[in-house]
Amino acid sequence: MEDEEKKESEPAEKDPEILEFEYNEDGEEDLRKTVKKLRGDLTACKKEKEEYLTGWQKERADFINYKKEEELRRSNFSESVRERILTRFLSVMDSFNMAFANQEVWNKVDENWRRGVEYIHSQLNSVFEEYGVNEFGEEGDIFDPNLYHSVESVKTDKKEFEHKVAKVVQKGYKLGDRVLRAAQVSVFEYEPDGTKD
Repeated sequence: MEDEEKKESEPAEKDPEILEFEYNEDGEEDLRKTVKKLRGDLTACKKEKEEYLTGWQKERADFINYKKEEELRRSNFSESVRERILTRFLSVMDSFNMAFANQEVWNKVDENWRRGVEYIHSQLNSVFEEYGVNEFGEEGDIFDPNLYHSVESVKTDKKEFEHKVAKVVQKGYKLGDRVLRAAQVSVFEYEPDGTKD
């Protein structure tokens, strides 16, 4: 019992969480000053909370934007690598097309060997189809400098042939809407009969 009385009479250590009240001259608590101080502390806490919340929201938005940009960079890199690999195979496809172009010679090749080469060609076509690579360039197409590279002009006296593809020298290829390689073509150039030399 004596220990308990001792403890009560000893001054307690100040806890920073315990409020200190203002007292007037008579030693009574001055409630107005205490309430004013509490309101000031509350306002400061609200302001600090808003600053922290705003900072956190900004950092979260920045992180979300970073993740989106990183995903776009990864996607673009992957697309670029795929495009480079597929472009390398275009020369292989050109070799097949040259082999098949001279039908007279091609038909003289041993049939078993020819079937094997045609099978390899169809496998390569399947890979191109799987990745969305499409061949373009036909005689009679309207010349579009975004798709075609003109290697030669062919004179014509037919107005309706002007700026159309006369001959496809090398096929073009697209990956989706992007041109992997422009088609090399000869283009008709209209020249009326009266202006020929």
